[in-house]
Amino acid sequence: MISITDADLNTAMAAFLWPLFRILALIASAPILGNPSIPVRVKISIAVLLTLIIAPTIQQPLPQVDPYSGIGLMILVQQIIIGAALGLVMRIVFVAVEMAGEIIGLQMGLAFAIFFDPQNSGQLALVSRFLGIIASLAFLAIDGHLIMIALIAQSFNTLPVGPEGLNLPTFNALVLWGSEIFKSGMLLSLPVLTALLITNLALGILTRAAPQLNIFAVGFPITLSIGFLMLALSIIFYSPVLEKLVMEGFEVMASLVNLTEIKTP
Repeated sequence: MISITDADLNTAMAAFLWPLFRILALIASAPILGNPSIPVRVKISIAVLLTLIIAPTIQQPLPQVDPYSGIGLMILVQQIIIGAALGLVMRIVFVAVEMAGEIIGLQMGLAFAIFFDPQNSGQLALVSRFLGIIASLAFLAIDGHLIMIALIAQSFNTLPVGPEGLNLPTFNALVLWGSEIFKSGMLLSLPVLTALLITNLALGILTRAAPQLNIFAVGFPITLSIGFLMLALSIIFYSPVLEKLVMEGFEVMASLVNLTEIKTP
């Protein structure tokens, strides 16, 4: 006769519940996988399926703690924080790309062209939306979603399930990585900004030379045309830059979970 005690049930529940919430937090906060257009049931199903695959491969022993106790709930919160932090790192990469689009659109005169962004559940400039789609395609092209899943699977061995979680230096590294939004956003928008700056200087000189010229009627189409032209010419150079930025994001994610080398699938 098979007898199952409460301790056996708690151990089995903990072995599934704690990894599930780390994976679920990653899916909820990461780009592409955490898109609000994806139904919640689908996200939960993906998290459950990944947990069923990853949980048996965890080599580090789980803490012998009742998952419904105070310490068990604290461990659960730590897993949510770890998963959300990993997803936030890659989310910053996409926010940097959208920041570049905001700067370009503002200088082109397209600040009024705003679309609803389902990724962030808010309004987003037209150029930001376009560059966000390019970044998403580049992310999928290099199997970024698979690398994230491989990284979260390896994190259970390098950062075991426990009450300690992330330390203060790790949070400091995450905060410093946030500055990448402004740095990378400016670097990505620099080619178009340079062309628009030269265009505005030329229009200023033209206005001084011909004061009767209606600069508002002429300047806006010229600025818009130059902006689209430079965006079309520079878009082919965005792919390697985006790939480099994404790989730097993966390196930060690996450092958060004490992983020295990312084993790609």
